Amino acid sequence: MQSIEKVSLVSTGSVAIRPEHVSRSGTPMLWWLTTSRRWTPPRPINVYVIEHANGLALFDTGQNRASVTDPDYFPRGLNGFFYRRLARFEIAPDETLTAQLARIGYDIADVDTAVISHLHQDHIGGLSELTHARIIVGEAELDAARGRSAELDGYLQKHIFLPDLHWEPLRGELDLFGDGSVMLFLTPGHTPGSLSALVQRTGLSPLLLVGDLTYDAALLEKGVIPGVGDKAGLLASTRRVIELAERHPGLVVLAAHDPAAQGLLAKANRAIE
Repeated sequence: MQSIEKVSLVSTGSVAIRPEHVSRSGTPMLWWLTTSRRWTPPRPINVYVIEHANGLALFDTGQNRASVTDPDYFPRGLNGFFYRRLARFEIAPDETLTAQLARIGYDIADVDTAVISHLHQDHIGGLSELTHARIIVGEAELDAARGRSAELDGYLQKHIFLPDLHWEPLRGELDLFGDGSVMLFLTPGHTPGSLSALVQRTGLSPLLLVGDLTYDAALLEKGVIPGVGDKAGLLASTRRVIELAERHPGLVVLAAHDPAAQGLLAKANRAIE
């Protein structure tokens, strides 16, 4: 729709994960997490920037650079062991959210809204820089992040529940700007409250921002689900996305860690002839 002026992508560093993380192998997660010796090549930590006539919005906020500079960022003990086994991050000094937005011409102070696909560490890294903005997240996601097993489930509470954040829990669907250009809806599976965003633009391909519902849009198109999350939920949300693609010809799926996302977005930003 014409009200959307631009959609861009920035990356707050890169992450290497286990191959079993990307594509479910049938092996229990605890087993491959503790025994796997392989890492994927570095994958981007994407943040999507939506410039609308009525405000500037982000989809996810990336990884905090403190995760590679502060030895106390991650938990210690057994939980810390699992975090170290799950991912390896590389984040340069100029790959903070604020610096990356400035690189493409935006001031973080101008961000009105941050939509968080889910509350794992590599999606909430910029929260401390967004105390002035509204923060939209699935209500079930907030509940999970407050649970007794939150840290083991991937929620680092001390980096999520920061002072002065303006949370807006999402229960169902939300028309973000009130004009149908950005529709938010729940796609649980990777986490209980994961959400996605359908972005519709006049004369351009529609976009679907999916967080970690997939790590590879080509795999999602084939119905292949990742190895982290609830299998039934991931399958149901994947089917919903495939059905959505049938209703929106040319739909481009953009994930948080898909190396192809930059090229997919660049292609989608070209006018449909």
